[in-house]
Amino acid sequence: MTIDAEQLESELPPVPELCDHSTCGAVGGCWRGYPQSRFPNWTPSQIERSKIADAISNYNKQAKCRIYHVDVNDGGLFTSAGMVEAEEDREDVTWDAMIHNQRPQNIRVRALFVENLSGPVLQMLGAKFNIEPFFFSSSLNWIPSRYQENPQANKGDHITVTLTFLKSMDALYDRKGSESLLSLNSIASTEGRTLTEQMIDTQSPLRLRSSEPILPRLFNYNNQLTFVSERRILVLDLLSVHLIRNVEGSTIISFHPTIDHPTTTASWLRDRIRYAGQSVYWQSIFQKSPDPTFVLLTFVWHALYAWDEALEHLYNHICWLETKVISTSDMFLTQELHIIRAHHLHYSSLLDDFTKTVNFIKNSYYLGMDSVSPEEQKSSAALMARECDNLLSEIERLEQGRKMQDKRLKNVMNLVFSSVNIGDSKRMQQMTEAAVRDSADEANCAVFGMNIQEVSPNTLGTLPHYLAVAIPLTVITIWVVIAFQSKYIYPDGTSLFVRFAWPIQLCLNILRTGVGTQPEQDIPLTTVGGDSRRR
Repeated sequence: MTIDAEQLESELPPVPELCDHSTCGAVGGCWRGYPQSRFPNWTPSQIERSKIADAISNYNKQAKCRIYHVDVNDGGLFTSAGMVEAEEDREDVTWDAMIHNQRPQNIRVRALFVENLSGPVLQMLGAKFNIEPFFFSSSLNWIPSRYQENPQANKGDHITVTLTFLKSMDALYDRKGSESLLSLNSIASTEGRTLTEQMIDTQSPLRLRSSEPILPRLFNYNNQLTFVSERRILVLDLLSVHLIRNVEGSTIISFHPTIDHPTTTASWLRDRIRYAGQSVYWQSIFQKSPDPTFVLLTFVWHALYAWDEALEHLYNHICWLETKVISTSDMFLTQELHIIRAHHLHYSSLLDDFTKTVNFIKNSYYLGMDSVSPEEQKSSAALMARECDNLLSEIERLEQGRKMQDKRLKNVMNLVFSSVNIGDSKRMQQMTEAAVRDSADEANCAVFGMNIQEVSPNTLGTLPHYLAVAIPLTVITIWVVIAFQSKYIYPDGTSLFVRFAWPIQLCLNILRTGVGTQPEQDIPLTTVGGDSRRR
């Protein structure tokens, strides 16, 4: 890592004064220089390496950037506050609407779900809420992070949580709900490829072949027709949330990456959070405590539910592989098991990171609680500890289930190797028996092909010599072959020494059969039914 000389020579103050945005709109907006306008230590080279510069300049100008709003009032009620659409080449209008948008007095938290984040909107959000650029760099690069910044006594602070989690989804995916489908089979399929032809990429989707391929059906969601199938894949998703906790009104910003990889959309997560807010359980919590961190926990529960569903589908797939291994010893199953186990190890690290994130939220004290009574502080702290412990307990349950699946994977792999070894042993036995028979035939050919004087003059052998060797060797060969193939004479499990006595046993069997055979005689009816005249 090199030291940036430009940063060392900079005369700008490390922490510029905050802008009240009262006059910056008339001069073009203070957002245009973000992140350097708020964080001068971020030099152009750092902005380039963190991919923030690319997100600011090289974004998809055809996709409209939308910001969905959800408000949470003091009574714990979740309501939709509409949607703001940032139009291209009208940045001043978007900035003016952002800085002059006044929220009602009874709104405790406003959640912003950003879809198709554009460069100007990134700069506007960063300048408006004074967001540390690390939030955008970790979100753009899918780097798990959790930190607390800008603490202000009796007022609030900033919290950033970036988390990668696992979810299960249909193999046919359509981000826009249009007729054109993005098929992930080409990405997630491992069929027809061996480990020598591919690299095990734990970041790529994992296809579950156990789901039966059926015709997709249409599903109506938000007045849009979406294709749904039963074929499942496991993909990695991103939960990236920045929470500005403030006694005057808190704000949650949810970042949603715009890539071909299927991630949770902003509109879908907005509906999930609103649906969770309709729960009596959550509303009672929001009514008991003014801490906005409880709203953040609803985002974390979304990731937990996704984990639970994904591991359930993976467990069903492992059970399906067990039945396949019992009925066949295909080597492709072994390779697939290795791929699944590599993903399994990666999932273990993700769950461990999930646990650290929940512990971070649990220990991140909200400084705005200093302005309430000690009784309310104690009650809110106990409530936060209880909810975080519930999350930690669920994560531990998921980890125990993952460990059980890992043991099942080991068992299936051992079963595959056992089946292969048994098959190889049978083939080796057959090859050994064939080699013994071939060697005996070669010996007979060599013996019966001896040259004798009666056949080939000028040789030393004679016919008596030939008979003296050929007859005993033929008898011995027949004796040995029948001894090894005497399953019709002896039952299974008979020792080899007993099998060599097969001529004696064969004679005894013939004698027993001859002695036990008696001529057939008609059975008198009187022996069966008795004399009918005596009745």
